Amino acid sequence: MLQDYQLLRIPGPTPIPPSVQQAMMKPMTGHREQETKELLNSIRPSLKKIFGTNEEVVIIAGSGTAGLEAAVVNTVSPGEEVLVIVTGSFGDRFAKICKAYNLHVHTLPYEWGSALIPEEISSILVAHPSIKAVFATYCETSTGVLNPIKELATTIKQTSDALVIIDGVSCVGAVETKMDEWGIDICVTGSQKALMLPPGLCFIAGSKKAWNMIEKNHQPRFYLDLRKYHKTIQENTPPFTPALSLLYGLEQSLSILESEGLHQVYKRHQMMKEMTRAAFKAIGIPLLTTDKDASPTVTAIKPDVEPDALRKTLKQEFGLVLAGGQNNLKGQIFRIGHMGYCTPADILQIISCIEIGLRKIGNVQEIGIGVKAAQQAYLQGDGV
Repeated sequence: MLQDYQLLRIPGPTPIPPSVQQAMMKPMTGHREQETKELLNSIRPSLKKIFGTNEEVVIIAGSGTAGLEAAVVNTVSPGEEVLVIVTGSFGDRFAKICKAYNLHVHTLPYEWGSALIPEEISSILVAHPSIKAVFATYCETSTGVLNPIKELATTIKQTSDALVIIDGVSCVGAVETKMDEWGIDICVTGSQKALMLPPGLCFIAGSKKAWNMIEKNHQPRFYLDLRKYHKTIQENTPPFTPALSLLYGLEQSLSILESEGLHQVYKRHQMMKEMTRAAFKAIGIPLLTTDKDASPTVTAIKPDVEPDALRKTLKQEFGLVLAGGQNNLKGQIFRIGHMGYCTPADILQIISCIEIGLRKIGNVQEIGIGVKAAQQAYLQGDGV
């Protein structure tokens, strides 16, 4: 295979557009200089649109997990009660972070591959009125599930005064997110997914209610103290040294999304989901989730062959890199990331490669069925 050639189609990190790579090569400047103030001033309005909020979105140099930890440590204190909804590995990570800070953690687990059911949350909140926050994932990356966050937030608000805190790392920027309208109090995402950047930035948006609780919370914190970031972002300056090159890239990636139009971005991701699912249904290979629960950014497939053997074949033959299963699903599934810098043309290429890979390890006799189904899904959806 051609040296250095790779088709990266995992659910993060995702491929980076050439113009974003070029933007990140700009000469370094001082992070207290006017150029950085102007850069942040340019970024702020666009980030608000991505999150669907009029409130500030703070930027931290750190991974998505840093954002999840910041959401915990800034809102609740040791001994306080929280509810964590677990629909996969990253819901479980939220629970582990909460336990690390000595919170009283209630968990509501679901079968991996199934979405949460908002109505089931109410009884827990009624039984435990002291719950201060409810944590959930929007897209559960490990299973390819998109949880009904709008309905969840509505249910929580009708039942409790608890904060609604959402991990949106693997979908914000690719699916509709309306924090203010839906009643989400805190939403977190990362740079390396739908925002088409390398890993290294996390973004946290909060409601007025959330910022009020953050200000009153006496939990010790320093680098992840959101009060510092909230104060300085309004002055177009960071509290600590920022990942400046990534901020240059962010400005360009936001420009790309705005040029396409967020509605069109969401439509493109929905189309890629439908094409991918149509292909595997035609081939006869089971999908982990139902159509109703499926995410537009990542699809989990549960084949009757060894998933890791298929992944190895695809990498050797085509440089195609897919993700395996995590934790409970390790060795049982493979996952295709289709978010960010990805189009329906990429999906056709991915499905074609996978069909050949399946043929080589003895699972598919006739190739082209999946590609044809994906093509038909594209045409039936009138493209993007």
